[in-house]
Amino acid sequence: MKSTFRLTNKSLPRRTFLKGLGVGLSLPMLDAMIPAVVKANSLVAKNLEAPHRMIGICNNLGVLPEKFFPKTAGKGYELSPYLKTLEAHRDNFTVFSGVWHPDVDGGHPADICFLTAAPHPGSGGFRNTISLDQYIAEQQGHLTRFPAMTWGVNTKGGARSLSWTGAGVVIPAEEKPSHIYKQLFLQGSKAEVEAQVRQLELGKSIMDTVSTQTKSLQKSLGTKDRDRLDQYLTGVRDLEQRLIMTKQWELKPKPKTSVAMPKDVDSPAAYMEKVKLIYQMAKLAMESDSTRAISIMLDSVSTPTLDLHDEIAITDGYHSLSHHGKNEKKLKQLEAIDQWHMKLLGELFDDLKQTKEQGKTLLDRTMIVYGSNMGNAHTHVTTNLPVLFAGGGFQHGQHLAFDTKRNYPLPNLFVSMLQRMGIEVESFATSTGTMRGLEMA
Repeated sequence: MKSTFRLTNKSLPRRTFLKGLGVGLSLPMLDAMIPAVVKANSLVAKNLEAPHRMIGICNNLGVLPEKFFPKTAGKGYELSPYLKTLEAHRDNFTVFSGVWHPDVDGGHPADICFLTAAPHPGSGGFRNTISLDQYIAEQQGHLTRFPAMTWGVNTKGGARSLSWTGAGVVIPAEEKPSHIYKQLFLQGSKAEVEAQVRQLELGKSIMDTVSTQTKSLQKSLGTKDRDRLDQYLTGVRDLEQRLIMTKQWELKPKPKTSVAMPKDVDSPAAYMEKVKLIYQMAKLAMESDSTRAISIMLDSVSTPTLDLHDEIAITDGYHSLSHHGKNEKKLKQLEAIDQWHMKLLGELFDDLKQTKEQGKTLLDRTMIVYGSNMGNAHTHVTTNLPVLFAGGGFQHGQHLAFDTKRNYPLPNLFVSMLQRMGIEVESFATSTGTMRGLEMA
C-alpha cells in the first residue's frame, strides 16, 4: 500500500489529511479489541508486589436516594436500607453523599461522563474527554494483555459505553460474557495467532507510512499547524509502541481456568442475570491479572420491563418506573430492583474476597467505584450522586458526608485511585486534589 502527499501551491485538501489521520486514530480501537493474556508466572515467583486494580460501574438510573444515603455520618453511621444488604462488607466500603462532577449536567446524557467528568454533556458541540480506565491504560496498560476492558449491559449492542479515548472517541462495550471468556482464556490455533500477528505488523506498517507522509508536510505549515502535527506524530509514535507490545502478548499463552464458559443471556428483560454474569467475568479478569482497569455501563435506561422471577412483579419498564411520581406501587418495584443491584454487588465483593494475593484478598487489591450519573432519576438532577467505593486498600467502614447543597468534586476520588495505583498525578478532570477523608490502609 503506497500513498504520498504531493505539495503544491494549492492548499492541502483537508479531506486527504483526515484520511491519513483516520488510520492513526482508528488503531487504538483495534488495540482494545485484541485478545489478551496474563502473566505466565505468579507474582510471588517473580517476587513482585501484587498490583492494584480498578472497576468502574455506572447504573444510569441510580437508586432511590432516601433508601441509599445513610442518615448519620462518620465511622459509626447507621446503615441505610440498601446498605444493610451489604452489611457483611461494611468495613470494606465507603459511602459518599454530597458529591458530584462539577458542571456535568443534562440528566441522562451525563452517564457517558461518569468516568470522564467532562462538563456539559448535553450542550451543542460537546466533546468527551479521556475516561479514568483509559487514562490508567495509557499509563500501565503495557503491563497486562488488555490495557483496559470495556463492558456493558443492555448498551444497545455495545454502542453506549463509559470508556472514552483522549481524542473523545467512545470505545464500544462488550456485552456477551462468552466473548469476554474467550478473550481471556481461549487460545487460537497457531495459524490464527500468526494471522493476528500479521495484522499487527500491517498496522505498524500503516503507522510508519502515515508518519513519513506527515513529516513531509512540516516545512510548508505555519507554527500553529506544525504544533498540531507534532501532537499527531506523538500519538503515532505512541500507537507504534502499543502495537509492538500487543504483538509480544499475542505470542504468549493465555491463562487456564477451571470455570466453565458462561452461557449468554439474550433477553434484555433478564437484566439482573446479565449483570451477575458480567460481575463474574470481572472477578475472573482481575484474578488472572488480564487487565487492571474495567468499566461497566449498566444501561438501565435501555432496559424494558424486568423479570425478577419469584420477586415482586415488575409491571413497567425500568425508565418508566424511575419517573415514579411518588406512586407507591412504582416505588415498591424500584426498591426491589435497587435491592437486586445491592445484592449482586455484594456477591461481587464475596467473589473477590475468595481469592488471595500475597496475604491480601483480591478485594483489598481492587478498587470498585459504583454509582450513578444522576442523584435522582425522577427529577434528572446530577447533584448529590449516590456513590459507593469499595476495596483497594483504603480505610473504609465510613460515610463521608459532604455538603448536599454545595457538592464536593467526585473527580477527587479518581485522583486518590490513580495515586493508589502508583500513577503520579495531582489532578484529573475537574478535581481539586485527593478525596478528603479517604485514607490508605
